Amino acid sequence: MTAGTAPRLSALIAGLAATTLLLTGCTDNGHGTDPADQEQRPALSELDALDDPRDYEGPSTATLTDDEIDPLTHDPDQTLPVTVTSYRQDGTEEQVQITDTSRVVAIDLAGSIAASIWALGFGDTLVGKDQSTTFPGTEDIETVTSAGHTVNAETIIALAPDVVLTDGTVGPRDVIEQLRDVGITVVFVNNDASFHGAEELARQVAGVYGAAEAGELLADRIRQQVDSTIDQVAELAPAQDEDRVRILFLYLRGNAGVYYMFGSESGADELIDALGGVDVAGELGWEGMRPMTDEALVAADPDLILTMTGGIQSVGGVDGLLEEKPAIALTAAGEHRRIVDMDDGTILSFGPRSAEVIDALARAVYAPQESASDEDR
Repeated sequence: MTAGTAPRLSALIAGLAATTLLLTGCTDNGHGTDPADQEQRPALSELDALDDPRDYEGPSTATLTDDEIDPLTHDPDQTLPVTVTSYRQDGTEEQVQITDTSRVVAIDLAGSIAASIWALGFGDTLVGKDQSTTFPGTEDIETVTSAGHTVNAETIIALAPDVVLTDGTVGPRDVIEQLRDVGITVVFVNNDASFHGAEELARQVAGVYGAAEAGELLADRIRQQVDSTIDQVAELAPAQDEDRVRILFLYLRGNAGVYYMFGSESGADELIDALGGVDVAGELGWEGMRPMTDEALVAADPDLILTMTGGIQSVGGVDGLLEEKPAIALTAAGEHRRIVDMDDGTILSFGPRSAEVIDALARAVYAPQESASDEDR
């Protein structure tokens, strides 16, 4: 990935999401984890995997084993003041001094920054969050973004934060930058949609708190958990390359008429690789995201389609998608109604729960018959 590609792609995805959410509204997917499911869910190594996951019939929903984020510790050691790098939209960098982190607002499209703060052990400093931050413990924190991921500057100012941490995926960005005019420190982190990006985000967020050691510990934990989960998934996936599941990620917003395919450097490719599948978009040389066309779908011919729960709901479920886009029915995924969805704010939220996301998706791909959350929508 070339320098600057990740920020541009993140901004593009953010703009698309914000536009379509404004048009369609934000869906409450209602996919909280049932405590009973947490107790009964077996380890990946204990699953009765499908003999051939390409032949399975019907849709599946992936859900996290546990919505909670476990902090490394509480109140890690801090050394303030500290000077950190803020990444400007034009590609330049700015040095910002942080003197206090008692009151912090964390906002981005997927809630990854707030999740990283919580995992570092600084959750009690959060006074403002984005609408994607919904994990347990954050219920009483003020939400400062609207249904279209638009920032409410007045709400942020009223919270009197010491620092606003963001990555440019919510906005308008100039509104956020104007917060400086009232004396609020604003830091833009570089938030790459990848597992390595999740590690780097942990380091950057920890840097703002003057807690570099905690950042390294969290980055190590994310890497170890992701690597371990990928190894476990490899035992479920077919051993031969020709037998691997061909997967395509579709971004759907039916009411807005928005249909996109996600390719390399979108984050979807990282998920598909982690699942031991074949990223058909990457195979065809697609980068970023591109409008979905009948020709492209037929050329891709995926065995399985990954998408967001709100997206599949917005097109009226699998039946609605096949009716609206008949070309999908010509693919193996359409023929088998093989759609795997996951909560909008989770599936591409690379952060402390990256390993859990891989785990949940692997269950839906390789052992959907064992998932209590599957339903034929």
